[in-house]
Amino acid sequence: KMAAAELGGSGGSPSLSAGEEEPPLGLDSLVEEAAAAPSAGFRLTAVRREPAVRLQHGVSGLEPLAWSEDHRVSVSTARSIAVLEQLSDVHSGGQEMVIHRTAVPAPAAACHLKVGPKKEVAECREKFANSVDPTISQTFMLDRVFNPEGKSLPPMRGFKYSSWSPLGCDANGRCLLAALTMDNRLTIHANLNRLQWVQLVDLTEIYGERLYEASYKLSKADTPRGELGDFSEFQRRHSMQTPVRMEWSGICTTQQVKHNNECWDVGSVLLAVVFENGNIAVWQFQLPFLGKESITSCNTIESGISSPSVLSWWEYEHNNRKMSGLIVGSAFGPVKILPVNLKAVKGYFTLRQPIVLWQEMDQLPVHSIKCIPLYHPYQKCSCSLVVAARGPYVFWCLLLISKAGLNVHNSHVTGLHSLPIVSMTADKQNGTVYTCSSDGKVRQLIPIFTDVALKFEHQLIKVSEVFGSVRTHGIAVSPCGAYLAVITTEGMTNGLHPVNKNYQVQFVTLKTFEEAAAQLLESSVQNLFRQVDLTDLVRWKILKDKHIPQFLQEALDKKIESCGSTYFWRFKLFLLRILYQSMQKAPSEVMWRPSHEDAKILISDSPGMGSTEDDQEEGTSKQASKQSACDAGKGMDIDDTADDSLPPSSDIGGHEPMEEKLLEIQAQIEAVEMHLTREHMKRVLGEVYLHTWITENTSIPTRGVCDFLMSDDGYDDRTARVLIGHILKKMNKQTFPEHCSLCKEILPFTDRKQAVCSNGHIWLRCFLTYQSCQSLVYRRCLLHDSIARHPTPEDPEWIKRLLQGPCTFCDSPVF
Repeated sequence: KMAAAELGGSGGSPSLSAGEEEPPLGLDSLVEEAAAAPSAGFRLTAVRREPAVRLQHGVSGLEPLAWSEDHRVSVSTARSIAVLEQLSDVHSGGQEMVIHRTAVPAPAAACHLKVGPKKEVAECREKFANSVDPTISQTFMLDRVFNPEGKSLPPMRGFKYSSWSPLGCDANGRCLLAALTMDNRLTIHANLNRLQWVQLVDLTEIYGERLYEASYKLSKADTPRGELGDFSEFQRRHSMQTPVRMEWSGICTTQQVKHNNECWDVGSVLLAVVFENGNIAVWQFQLPFLGKESITSCNTIESGISSPSVLSWWEYEHNNRKMSGLIVGSAFGPVKILPVNLKAVKGYFTLRQPIVLWQEMDQLPVHSIKCIPLYHPYQKCSCSLVVAARGPYVFWCLLLISKAGLNVHNSHVTGLHSLPIVSMTADKQNGTVYTCSSDGKVRQLIPIFTDVALKFEHQLIKVSEVFGSVRTHGIAVSPCGAYLAVITTEGMTNGLHPVNKNYQVQFVTLKTFEEAAAQLLESSVQNLFRQVDLTDLVRWKILKDKHIPQFLQEALDKKIESCGSTYFWRFKLFLLRILYQSMQKAPSEVMWRPSHEDAKILISDSPGMGSTEDDQEEGTSKQASKQSACDAGKGMDIDDTADDSLPPSSDIGGHEPMEEKLLEIQAQIEAVEMHLTREHMKRVLGEVYLHTWITENTSIPTRGVCDFLMSDDGYDDRTARVLIGHILKKMNKQTFPEHCSLCKEILPFTDRKQAVCSNGHIWLRCFLTYQSCQSLVYRRCLLHDSIARHPTPEDPEWIKRLLQGPCTFCDSPVF
């Protein structure tokens, strides 16, 4: 087993590893750090990205901004959590970012922590409020944990902190949002239908019930405490369930045993919650998280840190062994890692004992902690970089496991800000850290490894040059590092503060188009939806220049030739669709204004009657031919741009060359879509062949898909032909045709998008199983590319697994 090197000697200061330097905090070092200029290779040109999103209420809490892995920005405000979802919409010709906006409202009722029976609590509250001892009565009346409603004090409305789970935790495979209100209610929310947020569970209520049942003892060995009427006991019961911060772990695998003693793997995620008294509750949730029934366990750890202010997960992989722990920071300065024993979690190990990273009680509060996994180029192994904002300084610690045990190098970076750091964020792909203070200064810190540990190159991002004179309240970097979101208000004008504050979320580019394109081409993720911030930069460039750069076209063609991955075909489809949009003529009329001349056409082609067919078209020549003049009268919103059909090509400038160019792009789009459809059909047929022992009807039109693939003489794929030969041999002469639910006629498989029976009834096809969707309810992908049916209870597991897949054209989730 690995030995953990302990920090902390008899002298009261942490022992330092070989080659480690003492943290310089003096004036001389501050001047030296400030004078150090970043090297030319790290120059960053920040460009403003429209639009700026104005918030309806002022921001609240610490670190009010967070950016999820599925590209949603949450902003904690005094009335709700505003959620801004970034879309890289292939159906929108506007150059601005496409942002879909929703909100998680704050609960209407105040949260009262459960510290005992209701009647007894009411009596104790009355007793403490009217106590003759002013130290008791005033402490009780002014403590907002005891009195969240405020009465004579202003009410505690709004949110203190929000945290996003990893991707793949909710029923749609997206991120969950943990929200902590100002009055200490911790809840978990999910966005299941894209417009409305649903509260899945109230963890504060559940934890209070657990403590009540355990008589407010953490273990059976605990000695019984005083009665609730004792003010110190009243305070203790509140502090042991008042959340300070919460953070999600990565997704891990747990093993469960079936009734037949067969083991199977189940995904789970952990949520760590640190309380005022230093205790940490670690909740374990089974995935997908559906509510209270998905809670697997809850264990409480005593951290030993007084006045905890922040925590973060430490997850480290060494020789295929995963280490885990919790990094906790204090309002007085110390930082340490606590071991976390994960029951029933495969392949996870933890530390033998807590490790102190910084032990000085120097009264510099730890405001934010980020843990970044990196690769050490000199030691040829993985390592963890822990950065913490402490006042105006950044404390860093490099953790590296070697044969000698755990090596710890730590120091401070000084001279970054003249005011305390109010927000810190990190790009986990390359380890770049961004810090900001309230005076509008943002710093970029780039870690550079040395033989012994590392050093930081840092440079100032002049936000005032991009946005003008502003104050900054929070920053967050996008998942792939393409954008920086900044919460701003007006700065001083002519030496005067503004009368009113307008809170805005503004966006700054951190990468160039060339860097984004190169990252997309060399991506290990190979999923366009996971890289929306990068694809949005590419989209912006093509819409501005109205052509795809030559270097990108050539590099993409080489990738397609040398690699069999369909990811590059989807990337090519994305570029062609954006190019098609860039060549569209802008509408001459305002789209939301009703057109009275076309009233009759509007009635016959109302959205309720004909939108289903139009919605599933993807920008091909069919879509262009179906567009009519009534589109000018349809109501539009920024979120509905994916529903708009393309205008007829003859309207574009009236120039023949442009018309020919558009027809050529449409033909290329159709060809790429057909290739992607055929590749997915092969995958579906492979699943059918593997999982059907007899030729039963699997709710997949197997014969139709086979005939569709074989119908094109120009399509010569040996793999497909061999697979189809095996399947047809297994099916013999059985066909299992689909029947129209209205007239019972056979639905022929002549089109990959829809099925039309002989009586003219039209049904859209599920793009994941190619079955016709003959129910009123079905699912759609995020960009409205295609539709998919809902899984049914009688579907076998392999079909349910197929139906969980993303869109085959844009990689976006389906819900």
